[in-house]
Amino acid sequence: MGQKLKIAGWISLGVVAGALSTVSLQTVARGTLGPMPLEELQQLSTVFGLIKSDYVEAVDEKKLITDAISGMVSSLDPHSVYFDKKAFKEFREGTAGKFVGVGIEITQEDGLVKVITPIEGSPAFRAGVKTNDLITKVDDTSVKGLSLNEAVKRMRGEPATKVILTIYRKDENRTFPVTIIREEIKQQSVRGKLIEPGYGWVRVSQFQERTVEDFVKKVNEIYKQDPKIKGLVLDLRNDPGGLLNAAVAISAAFLPENVTVVSTNGQTADSKQTLRAAAADYQGRSGVDVLKSLPPGLKKVDLVVLVNEGSASASEIVAGALQDHKRATIMGSQTFGKGSVQTFRPLGAETGLKITTSRYYTPSGKSIQAKGIVPNVMVDDTEEGSPYAALRTREADLEKHLASGQGAEVKDEAREKAREEALKRLEEESRKPVADRRAPEFGSDKDFQLAQAIKQLKGQPVKVSKTLTERKAEVKED
Repeated sequence: MGQKLKIAGWISLGVVAGALSTVSLQTVARGTLGPMPLEELQQLSTVFGLIKSDYVEAVDEKKLITDAISGMVSSLDPHSVYFDKKAFKEFREGTAGKFVGVGIEITQEDGLVKVITPIEGSPAFRAGVKTNDLITKVDDTSVKGLSLNEAVKRMRGEPATKVILTIYRKDENRTFPVTIIREEIKQQSVRGKLIEPGYGWVRVSQFQERTVEDFVKKVNEIYKQDPKIKGLVLDLRNDPGGLLNAAVAISAAFLPENVTVVSTNGQTADSKQTLRAAAADYQGRSGVDVLKSLPPGLKKVDLVVLVNEGSASASEIVAGALQDHKRATIMGSQTFGKGSVQTFRPLGAETGLKITTSRYYTPSGKSIQAKGIVPNVMVDDTEEGSPYAALRTREADLEKHLASGQGAEVKDEAREKAREEALKRLEEESRKPVADRRAPEFGSDKDFQLAQAIKQLKGQPVKVSKTLTERKAEVKED
C-alpha cells in the first residue's frame, strides 16, 4: 500500500451514496499511453476554433477546455469526476469529515439534486431539509442542466454566509424556499450505547479519518459499562462509504489476523491488490495500531450487521468481509451495490481527476457491483414492511453504471411495478400528520430492525420479511 491514501468520494456538501475512491499521489506513466486518435483530436481542435471564431459572443478558452475535460470524464461512469481548483480543495476537506456548507449528503436525480440525508445537527437539518427532498434552485440559479459538482459549488461558501435552497418535496407536492446559513460541518461518524445488559449497539454513519479511533473509544465505553457483552450490533444502515483503510480496520476489529478483507482488480498493476486484517493494511500514515486497545472479547462476540439500500461502498466491504468469513449475521435489506474503486490523480497543484480504476471483490471473490450484499436474514424497515424500498436509489439506477463483470445480468421486471405501488403508498402517507410520517430514529426504542437484531443475538424468533427478495443485478444497456 505504501503511502497511498484510500479515501471516500466526498463531494463538498456531503457524499454521493457509495462513492468509494482510492487516492493515489502518482502521476500517469507516459509509457502507458497508446497511439493517439489524431483525426478525432484534430476535430476537437477544429470545434474549439469554430466556437472561438463563430460563436455569438466571446467564450472563455479555459472554460471551454475545462468543460471538455469534465464531459469526457463524466461520460465514463457516475463516479469518475474532474475536479477544478475549488472542487479539489473541497474534496480534500471532505475526507477529514469537516467542511463549510449546509450539511447534506446528496446525489442527482432527473437533473436535480436529491437529498440522501441531512447531517444531524447541521444547518440543513435544523432548517427542516429532509431525505428525498429535491433541490431545484440554489439562490437564483436552477440546478437543472448543472452537473452535480457545479450545483455543489453553488451551495458551498464561506462560514456565516447565506444560501437559499428551493426545495420540491414529493410527498407534500409543494415547492418552497429554505434559507440556510453556511457553517463548518463536523460529523460524528460513530455512535453507540448499551441497549440492555449484555447487548450493545455501534453505528458507523461514514468512514472518515477519525472513524476507527472513535469506534475504538465507543466500543471500550460499552464494554466498560458491561464487561460481559454477549452480543453486538454493528449498524451500517445508510452508511454511504468512506475511507477504505477505515473499512478494513473496522473489519479487522472482528476478524482473525491476516485474513482477506477485500481485493481489487483493474488494468494497472496498482489496481491489483489484496487488503487483509493486518495493521500494515489499515493503520495509515500514523503507524499506530489503535485496534490493540480493543477488548479481546470483540473477536468472538456474537455479531449482527444491519444494512439497507443506503449501505454502500466501504460499508459493503465490511459487510461482505464479515459475511464471507461467517463472522456475522447480515440483517436488513440488500445494499446499494457500489463495487468499484476510484483513484485520484493530481493534474497539477490544484486540480485532479477521480477515475474508476478497478472493481473490488469480497473475500470469496464476488463482485457486488450493481447488485449489492444480500443479507442472511431479510428484515423490513418497520413491522408493517418496507413500502418505500423500491423508491430508493441504487447503483443499478445510476446512468452509465459499471456492470459487475461477472457474467450476464438479469433485469428485474417486477421493479417498475413495485415502484408504482410504493408511489401510491407514499401519496396516501403524505396525507397523514408530519409527526406520524417520520421514520423512527436509528438506535431508538422504536427501531424495528434493531429490535430484530437483538432477538437474533438472543436466539429468539425474528420477524423475517415476507416481501423482500434477493435483487438480481440489472442489465446495463449500452
